[in-house]
Amino acid sequence: MGTTTATVTIRIPTPLRGFTNNQDAVEVSGTTVGEALQQLVEQFPRLKPHLFNEEGRLRSFVNIYVGDEDIRYLQREATPLQPGAELSIVPSVAGGRL
Repeated sequence: MGTTTATVTIRIPTPLRGFTNNQDAVEVSGTTVGEALQQLVEQFPRLKPHLFNEEGRLRSFVNIYVGDEDIRYLQREATPLQPGAELSIVPSVAGGRL
C-alpha cells in the first residue's frame, strides 16, 4: 500500500495574502495537512510565523479546514489528503496577531 502525494489547493485569507504575493490560492502537494502546510511555508517563508509558533506548532487561533471539516475534529496535521482537496486557512476574528 503506497502513499500517493496529492496536489491540493490552499485558500489564503485576505489578511495573509500579502505574504503570498497576493495569491488567494496556492497549489502544493502532500499526503497530509501538515505536509501541505510545510510546502506552503517553504514557498512563502514570511507566512510561517503567522501560522506556526516558535515550537513549530500550528497557532491556536489559526483554523484549518479540509473542505468543510475542521482538522481539529479529524486528525489535526496528520489528516490525510486526497488529490484535489481544498484546504482553507481561517484565522480567528478575535485574539492572536496577523
